[in-house]
Amino acid sequence: MKIAFVLSAIALSCIGLAFVHSAGSYWGTVYYANSSPFIIKQSIHMVVSMGIAFFIMKSPLTSKEKTWTIIYWLVIVALIAVKIPGIGAFRNGSQSWIVFGPLSIQPAEFAKITVITKLASSLRFRNKGKYVFNLKDIGIILLPAGLIMLQPDLGSTVILIVSAFIVLFVAGYSLRFFTIIGVAGLVAFVGLIAAASYRLDRIKSYIDPWNDPLGTGFQGIQSLFAIAPGGLFGHGYGNSRQKYLYLPEPQNDFIFSIIAEESGFLGATIIISLFIVLLVATFGIAIRSKDRFSFLAVTGMGAMILFQTFLNIGVVSGLLPVTGVTLPFISYGGSSLMTTWIAVGIVMHFMNEKT
Repeated sequence: MKIAFVLSAIALSCIGLAFVHSAGSYWGTVYYANSSPFIIKQSIHMVVSMGIAFFIMKSPLTSKEKTWTIIYWLVIVALIAVKIPGIGAFRNGSQSWIVFGPLSIQPAEFAKITVITKLASSLRFRNKGKYVFNLKDIGIILLPAGLIMLQPDLGSTVILIVSAFIVLFVAGYSLRFFTIIGVAGLVAFVGLIAAASYRLDRIKSYIDPWNDPLGTGFQGIQSLFAIAPGGLFGHGYGNSRQKYLYLPEPQNDFIFSIIAEESGFLGATIIISLFIVLLVATFGIAIRSKDRFSFLAVTGMGAMILFQTFLNIGVVSGLLPVTGVTLPFISYGGSSLMTTWIAVGIVMHFMNEKT
């Protein structure tokens, strides 16, 4: 389990590095004859992220509830700070970033990891019961989720809530509780979509993207134009056509489309297979965990990566409405990659504590 987990994580990051380089010639709406600056940035992101993961793996503080309580409230402060003029930066329709000169961080990414681990530590001494319910647990989830939704960032909010509720489920919360929450969540989700016209437009374009092929349906259509012609073996590395100003964010949210276009069905299958290996290994480690905290934390990390991967691939393949969600390990970006490797560090920490 250990070897499979670590090697699959490293393999996915290296593949991501390669395809960030491939997509780097055309970045948004600008042509760059040399994509080296982007591959250098992503390489730095990867090295720093792996270093942080190693520190988390070795640090005894990772197992302390107080550690995650402090980090949780620091994340809450950061989520509030993004809405303060002069601190928060507005990008891609959301005010989700805090900028420090040339550096920027996205607190919503770190909130996902923090909520899961804080929740796991809060549940560590709770007796597993059929009708367990605690308002504190719900508050731990809903406070950061509400702040992220104000940015607005629906994708990160959904990932945080789904991952956290999976932790509650394996902790012993009853099916009756999830039925009630599920109905309430569905009503709230419909309300959020109806409250913002751009979200409603995304649903309409999901149902019929050709109704507005140059507007709301553009991203979904261009993604399919990348995936469909890839065939079995693809056009070859670096030979994507859709990255030439057709597919928005080819290095980020839609990088899986570039992978499918350049490496075909075979390359896409390898990526999905590596994720399956990683997740099977993660849940195998969870089952062998020595205590309740480690079991819940590792399960939560696996749930977060699994759901985010499903969401990203579902969006780019047209199975789900378009939303801005990165592909773990692979998409360009420091906050996204660092968050994923922090999850790896947490899993490895508890893996080394296994009895």
